[in-house]
Amino acid sequence: MKLLIEEYQYNVADVENVLDGLFTLQDVEQKVSVSYVGYYYNPHHKVRDVVFILPKVLIDEQGYVFGEYEPKDLIHLDDAKMDEKHRKFLYEFAVWIHRAIVVYNDSHEKNEIVLHRQIQDEGKGSHKKKSNTLLDVILSLIRFNKENQQFFTFILKNLHSGFNKINWGKTIARTTAIVQDSSPTYLNPINKKRQVNFDEELIVIFFSILQYISDTYGFRSNINFGFKLITGAKFKRYLDGFGRTRLRQIKYKYFSDTAVKLWDLCYAFFDKTYKIRVNTSQSEYLLVKSFHIVFEAMIDELIGDTDIPRGLKEQDDGKLVDHFYTYDGLLIDDKADDDIYYIGDSKYYKIGNSLGKESIYKQRTYARNVIQWNLDIWLNGKPHKPNMADPFERIQLFDEVTEGYNVIPNFFISASIDKKTLSYEDYTEPHPNQPPVSRQFKNRLYDRDTLLLSHYDVNFLFVLALYARNNAGAKAAWRHSVRDKFRRAVQDMLKEKFEFYALAAHPDVDASTYFKAHFQETLGKTFRPYENQNLFSLALDKSYPEDNERLLSSLGENFYVVPVELGEDPSDHLETERAVKGSVESTCGMGKFLTCLVRKEEMGEDGRKNIAKLYQLFYNHEAEGATYVMLNMPSGDISEAKYLLPIIDNSIDGYYDIERISFGTRTKETKDGLSIPNYPTLRIKIGSYHLLEHRYTEGIVPRMANQIWSYNQLRNIMVKSNGYGEFELEESTVEEPEMSYLSSSGSENDYTE
Repeated sequence: MKLLIEEYQYNVADVENVLDGLFTLQDVEQKVSVSYVGYYYNPHHKVRDVVFILPKVLIDEQGYVFGEYEPKDLIHLDDAKMDEKHRKFLYEFAVWIHRAIVVYNDSHEKNEIVLHRQIQDEGKGSHKKKSNTLLDVILSLIRFNKENQQFFTFILKNLHSGFNKINWGKTIARTTAIVQDSSPTYLNPINKKRQVNFDEELIVIFFSILQYISDTYGFRSNINFGFKLITGAKFKRYLDGFGRTRLRQIKYKYFSDTAVKLWDLCYAFFDKTYKIRVNTSQSEYLLVKSFHIVFEAMIDELIGDTDIPRGLKEQDDGKLVDHFYTYDGLLIDDKADDDIYYIGDSKYYKIGNSLGKESIYKQRTYARNVIQWNLDIWLNGKPHKPNMADPFERIQLFDEVTEGYNVIPNFFISASIDKKTLSYEDYTEPHPNQPPVSRQFKNRLYDRDTLLLSHYDVNFLFVLALYARNNAGAKAAWRHSVRDKFRRAVQDMLKEKFEFYALAAHPDVDASTYFKAHFQETLGKTFRPYENQNLFSLALDKSYPEDNERLLSSLGENFYVVPVELGEDPSDHLETERAVKGSVESTCGMGKFLTCLVRKEEMGEDGRKNIAKLYQLFYNHEAEGATYVMLNMPSGDISEAKYLLPIIDNSIDGYYDIERISFGTRTKETKDGLSIPNYPTLRIKIGSYHLLEHRYTEGIVPRMANQIWSYNQLRNIMVKSNGYGEFELEESTVEEPEMSYLSSSGSENDYTE
């Protein structure tokens, strides 16, 4: 067996015979390299041997294989001085590479990177290979099974011919008959003895080998006969030497050419040095020109999604993302339908190589394109509004209240091999050199321009074997496992760099209004990831402790603030904080409410009662822009009133912003008919309307009009009206106005202009 490493620079003199007549090679300072990976048989009379070209991932940053051998010293592998453990690994590794290329070629029928020529027929030539490999034997065994089904059927028929027939001579001579009605009956007849059949034993060994190859390497073969196979510990005993011993014991029991060929193949499997006779007159090969494409396909099939909308993986600027999928978001662990996009890029390097600047820049561009695709759907409705049944479209990255953006995991995956253990076990670890954070502003995790990148190493041997076996169940299990590993690794990175808090606005604070007013302080630091959309996440970069303390102090005056672990639901912590802190008057609270009574009827000029125009405006929530004239002055400090709360039909269901308050005068008519000139009135310019959660009716009476309430007083009224009990709030009592409101039969009513 000859061994070459992909893209390694060999001296021409070292490989001229091995590569003679097969490739046009790049000549750089008398050095040559092969940009293929795979297997071929070179029939040239100077070679006449198998040549494996293995991936460059075997070479470390110092240019050594396993950290010990120079690739040029392994060209003639059978003669190379190396540890037997390493030699065995290379033979088996070559099988996995071949199998992976086969799987790739089968699943990518129109690919242009795989070069394939059918393996030759066994036993029809006059030459034996100088050496055979495990792959030679495996492929020959599989082909033998396909081409010799009639041989197995013939043997099986002969095995059972005459079997179970009664030997009457021995039965009559050796057993006692029961005679009834002059007829003897034999209860224990003697059958013909079955002799040891060496054809059957060889076939059992053959099919046991095929089953082992299928379970271990993923090469599928049809086993159509119901023999009891050798498996588990018993077959391991055959692998450990008993297989060679037993086959030598039964070697001279076979005379047909087919049986001898079968014995040869089985013996070659257990004894790697045994040569099998093959046709060596022409070349055979299975090679891939760009193995990094195969590696990308391996990773994508194992972790990626399919049926991805255009613009996400195949992006509009022509870029193609290696791996793209949706999975659980980073900010909350237990919320349903909280998926986020994951963007991955495979890097097929030599062991230990770091990322280039171009790769890092390109990966950030992928994320920016994904964000824009999402914004086009959610904010612009292009090319259509989001389809909530689509797992890609239902994700909303942008939060309109905080104007923050969700965190998109963006990572690189590179191949790694543990050169000490050469283990095929699963391990995924952060790369020693992590890429830097890209940002436009400091301390803004939830900002569109803050792009986090991470880099992970996966065990190339594990991934290779998993892909090559092509077992759907095993691939699905690892897909879920590795996605969870990537997610938790990104979470750990965020925990290391950021402190996380949960916020809930004080009862008198409108969170949306607060974030708009304090845009510069909170932008990029707050986001709404929780199922309860009244709760907010706050992320603060640990690198800016003084800035963080100032912001926490300011937020604490208007929000309940509790530290939380990333991924934790903060509801219970915030409820505890509410109970401890109680009701507060916030520095940026909502302000106070001026109540007014809106009467339904008014007396017309003809003396009839009509539906008041004022009532119609307020009932239909159409009073925005009008000037409301309040005839009776309310009690309290009018300058504190920020909202107008109309009482309509003895109920409240919303309030208006007060844009401006001014004073006017009127002539007041008293009950006894006297006129009081220059009596003060309020002129209120009405702004936007805000609905309350419900319409509240119970306990709402006309005498509540012309008062100034705090938000806590309003909350107390709403709680009582809903029948939920009382809040223990300060200033919860709503008093009657000092001046009673006239009844509907009175002559004075508020009005609008």
